[in-house]
Amino acid sequence: MKSLKPRLLTAAIGIPIILIMLFFAEMWTPLVGIVLGIASSFMVGEYLNAVKLLNKLALSIPCILFTFLLSMIIASKYVFVFLFLFAIAIFFVMIMKHEDISFTDLSYAILGTLIISFGMSSLASICSGGYSITFYFVVAFALPWMADAGGFFIGASMGSHKLCPKISPKKTVEGAVGGILFCILSAVAIGVIFQFCVMPEVSINFWALILIGAIDAPLSILGDLSFSLIKRNFSIKDYGSIFPGHGGMLDRFDSIIFTAPVLVAVHQFMPFITLG
Repeated sequence: MKSLKPRLLTAAIGIPIILIMLFFAEMWTPLVGIVLGIASSFMVGEYLNAVKLLNKLALSIPCILFTFLLSMIIASKYVFVFLFLFAIAIFFVMIMKHEDISFTDLSYAILGTLIISFGMSSLASICSGGYSITFYFVVAFALPWMADAGGFFIGASMGSHKLCPKISPKKTVEGAVGGILFCILSAVAIGVIFQFCVMPEVSINFWALILIGAIDAPLSILGDLSFSLIKRNFSIKDYGSIFPGHGGMLDRFDSIIFTAPVLVAVHQFMPFITLG
C-alpha cells in the first residue's frame, strides 16, 4: 500500500483539471479534440523518448503532428486521406534517412503512434456526436481507473496467484477478478448517477454499461501489460515522471488507449443514451 499516497495525490490534482476541461468542453465541443490531441502527442513523445527517438526529428515530428491532428479530425470524412498522407511521410523518412533511422526504429515509432493516436482519438469521435461529453468522459476514464483500483486493493490484500509475473510481478489473478467486479459496479453506479441526478430527461442503457464494464477491465489489464512489456524489453521503469506514483502520462493512460475504442464499438450497437 506504500504507493497509495502518491496515487491519491495524482487523483486530487488530475480530477479537478479534467472537470474544468469538461465544463468548457460542454460549451465548445472542439475543445475535446484539442485537449486529447495535446495529451496524445505528449504520450507519443514519451513513447519515442523512451528509446531515444524523440531527438530524431525527421521521425518524431510526423508522428507527433499526426497524433495531435487526428483527435481533431477523427469524426470527419478526411481521416483516410490524413492516414494516407502520414504513410507517405513515413515512407519518405524511411528512404531519406535510411542511414540514420533503422527499420526497427521506424516500426517501433509507427506502431506506438497508431495505437496511441487511434486509441485516444476514439474518445473524441464519440464525444463529437454524443448527447453529453461529460458522460462519455466519465465512463472512459473512470472505468479503467476503477478496474485498476479494484485490482490494486484486492490484489494487495488477497492476491496470491500471479497473473503475469515476468511482465508485471505485482498483478494477481485475484486482483484481476476484483478489477472486473469494481469496473462493473462502477459502470452501474455511473449510470444511476447520470440517470437520476444529472440527466433525468434521457434514458441510460444499463445493459450497455454492464457490458462495457465487463470488457473494460480485461482490456485495461491488456493495455497495461502491453506497454509494461515494451518497457521491460527496453529496461525502462516508467515512460515519464509527470504523475507521482504513476510515472508518465503514457503510464497513466495506457489502459484507456485500449478501452476507449470499445466505448465507440459498444455504442454503435447499444447506444448508451437515448432521448425520452
